[in-house]
Amino acid sequence: MNALAYKIDILVIGGGQAGLSTGYHLQNLGLTGGRGFLLLDKSPRPGGAWQFRWPSLTMKTINGMHDLPGMGFAEVLDAGQSEVRAAEAVPCYFQAYEDRFHLPVYRPVTTRLVCDRGERMRVETDHETFSVRGIINCTGTWDAPQIPYYPGRELFQGRQLHTHDYQTPDEFAGQRVVIVGAGISALQFLDEVSRVADTIWVTRRPPVFSDAKFTAEDGRAAVARVEKRVRRGLVPGSVVSVTGLPRSPAIRAMQARGVLDRQPMFSEITPHGIRWPDGREEQVDVILWATGFRSALDHLAPLQLREDNGGIVMTGRLATQAQRDPRVHLVGYGPSASTVGANRAGRAAARELVDYLGLAPAKTGQQAGGPD
Repeated sequence: MNALAYKIDILVIGGGQAGLSTGYHLQNLGLTGGRGFLLLDKSPRPGGAWQFRWPSLTMKTINGMHDLPGMGFAEVLDAGQSEVRAAEAVPCYFQAYEDRFHLPVYRPVTTRLVCDRGERMRVETDHETFSVRGIINCTGTWDAPQIPYYPGRELFQGRQLHTHDYQTPDEFAGQRVVIVGAGISALQFLDEVSRVADTIWVTRRPPVFSDAKFTAEDGRAAVARVEKRVRRGLVPGSVVSVTGLPRSPAIRAMQARGVLDRQPMFSEITPHGIRWPDGREEQVDVILWATGFRSALDHLAPLQLREDNGGIVMTGRLATQAQRDPRVHLVGYGPSASTVGANRAGRAAARELVDYLGLAPAKTGQQAGGPD
């Protein structure tokens, strides 16, 4: 083990939307890059998880993209370029953002462990080791795909993959594909794959479609419900479970094609297919698990932030502060797991942690206010 540890006041773990927003606000509070704060990013280049998204996910089809503070997306991409791949446009925007504000991003660096060392914390990575006073974790969920276990899963002789691994529907041409999940990604995969393959769509619960237009007030209400959960130490629920699925033109077209034939969840997996509790079986070539992600927080396990139920009790103005260790903030967890939520939470976490650690910010107009 490397005994040398570089001292830094605040370490931001993650270089996506949440990490960049947090870095911007730490800088506005007077912290200097390097000794005052540093961003660690495990990705090879700017873009966060967006750079790994499937090719058919365009700026038109993504589920909302909010501007980072201080620099609009329109400065990089024209409003009419809605068909540009998200995996190209968002990294371009993030790169320009890092350059504009000279944010100290160190990549590619994977954070392995964070341990308590009294007044400081020790952060071990695949490169250097750091000694820090506080952490703002912004690792999101992309690196922690969630696949529920069903009996026989390990015996299946076909192909299994997760949203994390999806690239193009063409690779499934002529096959039988079961798509598991009731979220927005599952429906996009169902739309695409059903055009080239025979599909079966299964969900644990009947999906709830909404014909009402999703408003800003609806969004705030959904975030408030998730915030209540994490303040009680419960595992965050998905936004779709709170808001329902908007009945978009694409979904109406799928209904017209007869694609939205939802089946209840199967009970086991056979070597060549799936079986329901009543004994009915279907042979399939592929199981596509569009079953979501969990928060990528394994590196924080030594801090013992979790409750027995797996949740983390969150406090602070926007529920970013871990109750068990106030030196740790989670941005992109629970109510801040959206691009607009990450921006607001990044600002709140930066200010609360700087104040908690007694890192007196410079008293300037920009640092006292500043945009979200």
